Amino acid sequence: MPKIDVDQVEKFIAAQGPGTKIYLGADSERFRESRVWWAEYTTVVVVHINGKHGCKIFGEVDRERDYDARGDRPSMRLMNEVYRVSELFQRLALVLADRPVEVHLDINPNEMHASSCVVQQAIGYIRGTCNVIPMVKPQAFAASYAADRLRGLSLAA
Repeated sequence: MPKIDVDQVEKFIAAQGPGTKIYLGADSERFRESRVWWAEYTTVVVVHINGKHGCKIFGEVDRERDYDARGDRPSMRLMNEVYRVSELFQRLALVLADRPVEVHLDINPNEMHASSCVVQQAIGYIRGTCNVIPMVKPQAFAASYAADRLRGLSLAA
């Protein structure tokens, strides 16, 4: 799957009305191939047209080695999701400046879930780099659903 074309996203957002909301999200999945652990990272931009007229989703899927020592505490992989969504926010910063924007992280704050191991670190990183308070599960639909769906579509292609 190709990278997100920032120029295309900027042009699309700029052509929308002032009520348009933008959601950025990232998700990943760890898998093993030939005795090596890998992670597929999906990053999405969801443009909710005028907050009521449907959405357009832009996204990309990247694969890289996963070096997390423990699969049940995926700190490195989860923070890579956070870094990716922060980088996307920075790449789109000019067009996002006057729009309602949410950053969604596929992290569950409930300590029963493995992703809780980075919740405070991830929230702090996004607040510091993007100057927004990120949404986490269960409010993080752009990460939990849109990125999952996009990854599923890219695997089927």
